[in-house]
Amino acid sequence: MTSPLERVARVLAGHALSRNAEGDMSSASEAVDALWGEYSDAALAVLRTLREPSAVMLAVGDADICDRMIHAAIEEETITD
Repeated sequence: MTSPLERVARVLAGHALSRNAEGDMSSASEAVDALWGEYSDAALAVLRTLREPSAVMLAVGDADICDRMIHAAIEEETITD
């Protein structure tokens, strides 16, 4: 299992590199493996943005649990910084 930060960073890297999105690489998987760490700051910003759930999110779940889970994901990455 990868951390939420790594998963988001990999998606951001893939989006930037792959021809299927904004990039020009027909197969970006090796580049994503090598470069996802460069997207960690942006991924952390995405996680921080998710701290505030939307009305739809609140309608189907507990706001306190959501908050604790997002904060735990952030702390998992920033505890060693």
